[in-house]
Amino acid sequence: MSWDTLRLDWDGDVATITIDRPEQMNALNADTLDALEDALDEAEADGARVVVLTGAGDEAFIAGADIGYMKDIGTPAAQNYAEQGHRIATRLEGFPAPTVAAINGYAFGGGMEFALACDLRVASERALLGQTEIDLGIMPGWGGSVRLPALVGDEVARRLIFFGERIDASDAHEYGIVGEVVAHDQLDSHVEDLVADLASKPRHALAGAKAAINMSHDAPRDAALDFEARVWSGLFGTHDQREGMEAFLDKRDPDFE
Repeated sequence: MSWDTLRLDWDGDVATITIDRPEQMNALNADTLDALEDALDEAEADGARVVVLTGAGDEAFIAGADIGYMKDIGTPAAQNYAEQGHRIATRLEGFPAPTVAAINGYAFGGGMEFALACDLRVASERALLGQTEIDLGIMPGWGGSVRLPALVGDEVARRLIFFGERIDASDAHEYGIVGEVVAHDQLDSHVEDLVADLASKPRHALAGAKAAINMSHDAPRDAALDFEARVWSGLFGTHDQREGMEAFLDKRDPDFE
């Protein structure tokens, strides 16, 4: 498929989804949200081992949702908009392979929320991030009020959301919002190396590890531990489990499926 506001590119088993509205700072209008859902469906159907989410141009990752659209809508349309944002964030969070946000510039509002839904976040030193909705008379509506406190703690999240503060990449790293900060001109190559390494790992073990970590956020401790044990034991007898352990004993690199 092809879309006017989004690109889906493949490098082997790595799918890169690029929001392609650089003149609008890659803001998410209705067409782009629809395209993003389609692109995630396509990436999963075609067996992506890693998904990268980023923005076109040199200034913005995703500068937020489409304020021009939101300005005049009422509660029913707003509810639908929130539900679509939640669907996409949940798809990123639950995608059966690692998802990586390559934050190459502004990541505000819904853009930050989609980054929070990814497994890993790598930021350019030029990146600015923030849940900036408060100054629009609203609040985070695509998961920010849930995922941000889980990541940085209650007090920090309240301050960032209540004040709509924009933070630079260094502060985002200090808070634990991003895992790495790299030079702006090295972001693409750094992410390329990172995802190539991820894509070389055993697919089913990665999916299981991701599912178990996600379960730990939502389930009681005993249920999460039980889930981990079941997923772990289910990996035994697979090609990748046998190959990984044989390769370790043979002192060679494994050849995973």
